[in-house]
This record gives sequence, structure tokens and C-alpha cells, in this order.
Amino acid sequence: MRPFVLLVASVAALGGLLFGYDTGVISGAILFVTRDFALSTELQAFTVSIVLLGAIAGSAVAGTLADRIGRRATLLAAGAIFGVGALISAFAPSIGVLLAARLIVGVAIGFSSVVAPLYISEVAPPGVRGALVSLYQFAITIGILGAFLLDYALASSGAWRWMLGLAIVPSLILVGGMIPLPESPRFLFKSGRADDARAELQRIAGTGEIGDEERSIVASLQVTQGGLSALLAPAARAALVVGIGLAVLQQVTGINTVIYYGPRIFQMAGISSDEASILATAAVGCVNVLLTLVAIFFVDGVGRKPLLYAGCAGMGIALAALAFAFAQPSLHGSLAGIALGATMLYVGSFAYSLGPIVWLLISEIFPLRARGLGMSICTLANWAANFVVSQFFLTMIQRLGSALTFAIYAALCVVTIVFVARLVPETKREMLEEIRLGA
Repeated sequence: MRPFVLLVASVAALGGLLFGYDTGVISGAILFVTRDFALSTELQAFTVSIVLLGAIAGSAVAGTLADRIGRRATLLAAGAIFGVGALISAFAPSIGVLLAARLIVGVAIGFSSVVAPLYISEVAPPGVRGALVSLYQFAITIGILGAFLLDYALASSGAWRWMLGLAIVPSLILVGGMIPLPESPRFLFKSGRADDARAELQRIAGTGEIGDEERSIVASLQVTQGGLSALLAPAARAALVVGIGLAVLQQVTGINTVIYYGPRIFQMAGISSDEASILATAAVGCVNVLLTLVAIFFVDGVGRKPLLYAGCAGMGIALAALAFAFAQPSLHGSLAGIALGATMLYVGSFAYSLGPIVWLLISEIFPLRARGLGMSICTLANWAANFVVSQFFLTMIQRLGSALTFAIYAALCVVTIVFVARLVPETKREMLEEIRLGA
């Protein structure tokens, strides 16, 4: 792997840092926002999940925007919008203004969640594409952990405005980092700028030998249909089924209930203080970061599907353990330890499987002319599922109980394994234009 390629992918992956920071920071901040604004349970959930409505809106238009103005320009826009939302959050005088600010932040996250994996997959060589796109998920985990640690540092003062406002830092890093980076060669070919595209391919490859890759890209563009028409072709339709299925299953197996409501879960398990519950969540964040490295190092060698099988199995076991522990009154004294251990296993298993590999696969499986729109639709489905799960998690806990709620998530892990076995292709080491799904 050339250092320049790693640099390009690493900077683009900072879009994941935006995603991760806001995802993580609200889990601690909501404890203090609730007290300052006297929020009901329903309004707490909406304050957490309104960012997902913004992400749905952002992801719905991001693919089309990236196809019109380019991948790089769309990522720059994401960083700028995120910074604006962070500043408004920090100075919000009322819950209404705070909700509007989080909606703006969500739009930026929707942009980055579509375009960052798309951009990285289009500049990455086939043999390391899995590792480089997985850097996006790694940046998400770094953002989440950084947010957890900041929440812990500020918990004693309850300074939720600083928690939310410091999100401007990753936005500035993304904007500054993207300015000198190249545009995706595949976007340039698609836009009719063949000479610029060849120059960027050579810059990325570090050699004049780009013939095979150029020929495969040009051949893929012989299909003149674009946008929605391109998605109606058999391979794109099959890719859409796989992409939407993976995007939804990534969420309905419960990951963001742990990320958004980690401190609340640990308080239910008997960890009473705000600082201790946030610290336990930060420990889970460390596991999230470390286990994502497994995907980076092994996804191009072992493959996508074996990691998905192993990770989903680990997630199911951990969720079943949580369900069992919450169902046993006799375990109340040791429930906190069981909850922490099971949550670490769950998040660690997600970190090397559904976390990075879903983003990787949806950036790989679409034909070039349908890639932007296809990724938008899949990412929109992901955020919609995220919103539903996050909005109704506390309600499920209240009405169904903790044990049954976690048992439902465990069963959905089994559904995910079956889905992967039957429908998901193995794409390791294949050139993007050579990946084909049947009708």
C-alpha cells in the first residue's frame, strides 16, 4: 500500500469521526440536557434520535449530490454543515433550538456516511480495499471513544454544552484535510474528464501501469443508463436487496441502543452514579476501537463473510447473556459485572463484523453508474432503521422488559447469519467493476 493512498483514505475516513463523535457524545450529554430542560422520557428519546432524521434526509440526497458535484466536494460540505450544527448546539437557549441544531448535524452525518465509504472504495486498490474502507468504521469508533472520554471528563460539572460544541473540532479537521485531496478517478471518468481521471489513477497507483483498471472502468460505463434507470438493471436490483438488507440488519440487531443509551443500560444494571456509568461506557468504547483493527487486518485475507459469521454469532451470544441476566432476580448483585462483560463481547463482535463490513459491501456491490444512488438508498435505510430502534428502545424496555428486549435483538442476529449465508457475495480482492450479483 502506497503512503499516499493510505493518507487519502485516512482523511476521507474522518467523515466517520463526525458520525462517531456525535453518536457517542449524546449518550452522556443527554443525562444533563434532561435535567436542564426537564425532558420527559419521550422527549429524551427524540433528542437522541432527531439527529437520525437529519441523517435520513442527508443520505437521501448525498448520492445524487456526489454524482453531480463530486465525492470530494460533498465531503467538504459535510464537514462545514457539521461545524455549524455543533456551534448552534453549544449555544442553544431552549430544547427547540437544540433539536434544530441536532437535525442540522444529522444532515452532515448523512452526507459523510454515504460519501466517505464511496470515495475510499473508488480510490483504493482491490487488494487493500477492505482494509481502507474499514478505516471509516475505525474512525467512527475513535470518535465514539473520544466522545465517551470527554463525557466522563465533563460529567462532574454537567457541561453538556461543551460536550456538544467541541464537535466542531473533527469538522474542521475534515474540511482542512479534504482540500488538497484528489477527486475519485471513477467520478472523473463518469463525468467525461478522462485525462484528469488517468492522472489521478497514476497518482494513486504510483506507476504508469493503469491499463487494466482503466479498461474495466471504461467498460463499465458502456452502460449508458444512470440514476434510477441504472438501478433497475438485474445486477443493481440484486445489489439493492443485499445492501438494504445488510443496512437494516446492522441496526435492528441493537448496536446503537448500546452506543446511545450505554450509561442508562449500566444504571439499570446497578451502576448508580453518572460518572461510573459513563466510565463503563468508555471501557466499551475502548473494546470497540481495538476490535475494529481485526477487520482492518483480516478483511482482505480472511474475507467478508467469515468475519460476518463470527461477529454475528458473538453478538447473539452476548445479547442472550444480557437477556438471561436481566431475567434472573437472583443475579441482581452481580448484574453490573455481567452487563459490562456481555456488552463488551457484543460491541467487540460488532466492531470487526457488521460495523465495518456493511459499509464496505454497500460501497462495492453497485455498478459505477448506479453506485451513488444505490449507496444513498442503502444508507437511508440504515438511518431509518437506526431511528426506529433508537426512538423505541426505552419504550420497549418499559413495556416488554429488559430481558425480552435483548432477546429480540439476539434472535435478529440469527436472522442476519441466515441472510449473509444465502444472499451476500464474497468480494475480497475483486476489482470494483468485476463484482457482479445475479438477478
